[in-house]
Amino acid sequence: MKKEFPEDMVPLENKEFRFSCHSGLQCYTLCCKNVDMYLFPYDILRLKNAVGLDSETFLRKHTHMVKGVNPYFPSLMLKLTDGQNACPFLLSDGCSVYEDRPSSCRTYPLERAVDRDAPRKTRKDYYFLTDHPYCLGHGENCSFTVNEWARNQKIHIFNLMNDLWAELDSIFLMNPWQGEGSGGPKQQLSFMACYNIDGFRKYTQSNDIFGHFRLARELKKEMERNDTELLKFGFEWLKFVLTGKSNLVKK
Repeated sequence: MKKEFPEDMVPLENKEFRFSCHSGLQCYTLCCKNVDMYLFPYDILRLKNAVGLDSETFLRKHTHMVKGVNPYFPSLMLKLTDGQNACPFLLSDGCSVYEDRPSSCRTYPLERAVDRDAPRKTRKDYYFLTDHPYCLGHGENCSFTVNEWARNQKIHIFNLMNDLWAELDSIFLMNPWQGEGSGGPKQQLSFMACYNIDGFRKYTQSNDIFGHFRLARELKKEMERNDTELLKFGFEWLKFVLTGKSNLVKK
């Protein structure tokens, strides 16, 4: 069956689009101000490492908690600067965390939607071109396909991690902590595993969490120093804790 979209949303598929962002444009860095930016777990992981902060300090200094689409689990948004209402990582000459910028910055001017077929365990990505009136980058003479843009902006790892997060968030959407109330122990544990990777690492060590599962020695060593691998484990571990179903195998 052909996928139907609203009239003003046409997926790019293999079509080329024109776009380039650079300091020569009058609109340069305008998109970094007065922006409502949600941050996903992998966004926070990359940003806190880029600015050399531990997770807890980064969360306190650069994020604020909001009620997002999921009514049973809080979302995090980037805290903008006072006065200028700008991204805190914006300098006079541009982005100071460009290599580690969040998913939404990285993907722009595209927006991604994922159509999942759970029974068949399949999915299809759709990309749509946005066109904010203030953005002059659309008039530049640089053309890309979606795949070319994804490679150019190094989007794939962000998509992978955000998809893993979306699977977990769908479990949160079923309110697995019924009876606890807001901010109960399982919800706090889930928040830590998703957003406070440094705190989660300490938790796994003090409670010998790795020792409860059949894990390759090399993977355990990798998770001790690699935040991305630990975050992947955290997602799977939460599935196990909240539903009893996970790719993890208990000893």
